[in-house]
Amino acid sequence: MAEENENHIEEEQEEQLESTGPDKKWYSLRVISGKERKIKERIELEVDRSKWGDFITQVLVPTQKVYKIRSGKKVISERNILPGYILIEAVPAKLSGEIIQTIANIPNVIHFLGRNNPVPMREAEANRMLGKVDESQEAGESMIEPFIVGETVKIIDGPFNEFVGDIQEVNEEKKKLKVIVKIFGRGTEVELNFMQVEKTA
Repeated sequence: MAEENENHIEEEQEEQLESTGPDKKWYSLRVISGKERKIKERIELEVDRSKWGDFITQVLVPTQKVYKIRSGKKVISERNILPGYILIEAVPAKLSGEIIQTIANIPNVIHFLGRNNPVPMREAEANRMLGKVDESQEAGESMIEPFIVGETVKIIDGPFNEFVGDIQEVNEEKKKLKVIVKIFGRGTEVELNFMQVEKTA
């Protein structure tokens, strides 16, 4: 019975240690631009295979959702905030030479910032990068080719279909535009949403 109690206490202590956890830092890994996603997958596979999950806790490609409007359809894609870099969250004391070498030897990886002695990102810098990712996820998508006041657009939907007009006002929050359309020689203000127009160029 006493042995069971001891085991129970040990388990509780282990759980407390795990929940507190050692301090983790973010490291930046320089990679070939355009290969970030593939490399992220390779690193995650290696972490899984080598049982490094306790001390390499996150592998992140900082991205932002962006969209274009093509033929009245919203085309969403993701754009890298930091092309040519991957962020890795790890426990500094455990980031040993063998692990650094294994990650550095993955195809299309160049090196850690600091090479064989990775330098952690400053907390403010890491928070700024991670904040950008969070903001992007919370705020939805931002437009990759924003509408600009004074720009000429073609209306592709609604009663003014096929008319061309100049943008007078852009409301990014509501995704609406005020466009001045020439009707019978007179400028008429029309309110439209982003999906009802397309750029003429």
